[in-house]
Amino acid sequence: MSTPSFQWPDGRRVAVSLSFDDARLSQVDRGLPILDAHGVKATFYVSFSSLEKRLEGWRRAAASGHEIGNHTVTHPCSGNFRFARSNALEDYTLERMEKELTDASDRIERLLGVRPRTFAYPCGQKFVGRGENVRSYVPLIARHFVVGRGFLDETHNSPVWSDLAQATGVEFDGTSFEKLQARIDQAAGDGGWLILAGHEIGDDGRQTVLASTLDALCRHARQPSSGIWLDTVAAIGSYVLARRART
Repeated sequence: MSTPSFQWPDGRRVAVSLSFDDARLSQVDRGLPILDAHGVKATFYVSFSSLEKRLEGWRRAAASGHEIGNHTVTHPCSGNFRFARSNALEDYTLERMEKELTDASDRIERLLGVRPRTFAYPCGQKFVGRGENVRSYVPLIARHFVVGRGFLDETHNSPVWSDLAQATGVEFDGTSFEKLQARIDQAAGDGGWLILAGHEIGDDGRQTVLASTLDALCRHARQPSSGIWLDTVAAIGSYVLARRART
């Protein structure tokens, strides 16, 4: 079977989205000034305990065109993580998870005036229950969102083949610009879409996107010769869906 062709807009060779989880304070304090200086829009999957500590900053971010995405209300993960045992996915049902999703979207809309269009799986995990009662909640994400982004995935997304309800998310915490450029070049060779997923933004530390890397990536991507379409998860996901509908 031949692979259908796919064209990014304006002759671009590759699409890239920058996404950040949990509404970490450094995303407002360090990250947004870098992004805004380059005119780059990113996607932020917010957790409410952090969001409310910088609420006015997040309101400005949403009003200026940065995407605010759904990351659930309580960030449930597997009980294999000690921190998650009081709120473990193994104890969830699909009905409980759907309520998490809709409650989070409703709350974001009340606080920030925008309705989330994309979702990031907490801890990158996509199940509820255990044993014979395990269920995937990917279909819920497909029902409610344009894109559901994973985490700690190995590769970029094919705009032709990928399931947007479980789009891959590649970690870029602690990564140098040179390593990111190699990943972008690899995605460009396939005409793919690379969704980068990070947390803090600063100079060092655990789960931290290096500010120098973010600045260098934004500078590089804004050069027409780079061939990069750098935009939010919702913008690129919506373009992919529209192109698929026409083929």
